[in-house]
Amino acid sequence: MEERERLARFEQMQAAVEENYRKTLAKMAALRAAGKTKTATYYQLMSEKMQAKQLLTLYAVYGLREGLPEE
Repeated sequence: MEERERLARFEQMQAAVEENYRKTLAKMAALRAAGKTKTATYYQLMSEKMQAKQLLTLYAVYGLREGLPEE
């Protein structure tokens, strides 16, 4: 695989992780507004958020992304 192709794939992956993180935060906010923070769905979303945040934090630590993810 060429370096340009690798970079393009990495950038696609990073964009997908960032999008997933944003969508997860929005879903969690909706459940929180509905008072459903004790549901299995909310806990699953929290797990997804933590995984995505960990990846985005690693990207930032290694200089592949500016700034840490915001909540």
